[in-house]
Amino acid sequence: MERCGWVTEDPIYIDYHDHEWGVPVHDDRLLFELLNLEGAQAGLSWITILKKRENYRQAFDGFNPEIIVTYDEKKIEELFQNEGIVRNRLKIKAVVGNAHAYFKVLEEFGSFSVYIWSFVNGKPIQNHFESLAEVPATTSISDKLSKDLKKRGFKFVGSTICYAFMQAVGMVNDHVVSCHCYKKNR
Repeated sequence: MERCGWVTEDPIYIDYHDHEWGVPVHDDRLLFELLNLEGAQAGLSWITILKKRENYRQAFDGFNPEIIVTYDEKKIEELFQNEGIVRNRLKIKAVVGNAHAYFKVLEEFGSFSVYIWSFVNGKPIQNHFESLAEVPATTSISDKLSKDLKKRGFKFVGSTICYAFMQAVGMVNDHVVSCHCYKKNR
């Protein structure tokens, strides 16, 4: 079965690629989780974060923004000591700050999904890449999303992170045309 070139033989990667990556996500909490996990990945490999994802979910109360906004310095220190996640203080604090920014988005848009998906007019962009080499690291849309998220107080949301997020949540279909997932995500 043919897959995108970035997928290794690791069963976690295969499962993620075949069942999650590129599938449109509209659930506010899951979008919040994935945005923060993409931020945690900065400077690391995605497989590192995938292998720690369940630890992240436990450590960050299921990425429930209502709980995360209550985190204090004691909780941040506890997270910093958690060996199951990436122990980077800036990335940990970013999740807390992002929860605060998330609620500002909800006030304005009513839903995080409505806000996020507005950058692609509510429907996935269908790309037709023949090879992994054609897939960009950023686009003008990821640039706009990054700039707007930063303006709203989000951290670890550079354009490359935003484009990876857009791919992960199905805002763009970047499965190469030969990949068995390409057609099912159209």
